[in-house]
Amino acid sequence: MRNLGSLTMMTDLYQLTMMYGYYKYNMQDNIAVFDVFFRKSPCNGGYTVMAGTESVIEYINNLKFTQEDIDYLRSLNLFDEGFLEYLLNLRFTGEIYGMEEGTIVFPKEPLIRVKAPIIQAQLIETAMLNLVNHQTLIATKASRVVNAAKGGEILEFGLRRAQGPDAGNYGARAAVIGGCVATSNVMTGQMYDIKVSGTHAHSWVMSFPTELDAFRAYANIFPDACLLLVDTYNTLESGIPNAIKVFKELRASGHEPMGIRLDSGDLAYLSKKARVMLDEAGFENAKICVSGDLDEYLIHDLISQGAAIDTWGVGTKLITSADCPALGGVYKMSAEIIDGTLYPKLKISDNSEKITLPGYKKVFRLYDEDNMMIADLISLDHETLDPTKPLKLYHPVERYKTKTVKDFKVRELLVPLFIDGKQVYKTPDFKDICAYAKRELDTIWDETKRLVNPHIYKVDLSDELYELRTKLIHEHID
Repeated sequence: MRNLGSLTMMTDLYQLTMMYGYYKYNMQDNIAVFDVFFRKSPCNGGYTVMAGTESVIEYINNLKFTQEDIDYLRSLNLFDEGFLEYLLNLRFTGEIYGMEEGTIVFPKEPLIRVKAPIIQAQLIETAMLNLVNHQTLIATKASRVVNAAKGGEILEFGLRRAQGPDAGNYGARAAVIGGCVATSNVMTGQMYDIKVSGTHAHSWVMSFPTELDAFRAYANIFPDACLLLVDTYNTLESGIPNAIKVFKELRASGHEPMGIRLDSGDLAYLSKKARVMLDEAGFENAKICVSGDLDEYLIHDLISQGAAIDTWGVGTKLITSADCPALGGVYKMSAEIIDGTLYPKLKISDNSEKITLPGYKKVFRLYDEDNMMIADLISLDHETLDPTKPLKLYHPVERYKTKTVKDFKVRELLVPLFIDGKQVYKTPDFKDICAYAKRELDTIWDETKRLVNPHIYKVDLSDELYELRTKLIHEHID
């Protein structure tokens, strides 16, 4: 696992200038509450998959300015020596609650809640958003792709098209949280003990006198892991027939082939033809793997056309989330604590979607008797829910739309990560994170998972939070 200590300096300059201002006005120890949240699920989808929590924990644990960092900041000629000395000794001493990786989350919900001296809370904004926004985006995109495949395996193949090494590595990890069964990225496999997958490229075939020679050589090296790329020259006239010849030779020597890979052409037509040819040759168990600019929409269409595809290698459009390249998560102050008294804070905007939720908040999730998600309720931290009593839920904007739920199960989604600057959360094994993410997805209805026009999951505000927000809005605009 990588050490994220170097990320202390991965911040926007204005965080440091604000920190300097807090220091100069002796405000550095004022306690502030900030929320990380987003306003819209990626890809116009109906849900989002939380990822990046482990990276945030690593980042906070390694938060420390080095002498080299201080020397660079001195060179900017912006800060006095007292402030630079203060930074050299700065450590995180606050509290962080967060959603566990793999949790299904929705707009406006606090994914992470920070309560800390304002100078510390300000510093960590940029890095936390970077870590959570990207990984949550890719986990969600991967989940959509996996859902579209209807049980077919998804392999993450995007490293060469990712926007840099970190995007490739952490993106691959997030993609596996989202449901991919393996990655082509060897470094990610090593870092997180993730299954790696890969065969050969067209260059392998082109390096031999004939396609058949190339296939035989590959089968000789990997007799028990032989999956052949069959579209270098002519898929139906030479690629598949040559693969079948080699498969027969493998079987005669006591080995069974894995299958073939298609990387171009009409994948629906070619896969159906390939399935017939393989079955007629006695290789009913040989898998057909495809790749080539796939995304959830193309996979959905190919399946609807009866494509005979077992495994999907998805690269560029997954690792970059090509149709939605950013989650857009934000970090906003929601309260300030002065002399032990909490004062809710609210950001006003002409755009109602950008008006924030005030106060020190938490999120309840309601389930029915079959453990399917009913709705989420964002409330103030001191509030409780009695699942034996009926609860009326309101549409967040059109308040005349209501739904009453009874005999529900409930759990809180924010869990403590840091208390008094110390990690209190035991990071799960990566395999446990992936298993949890799968269980989470099983609790949302198929209508919410639809690729187009998904059902809008209900996220309501508690009466007390709604009234507080309304009161603060009127105080600011009246």
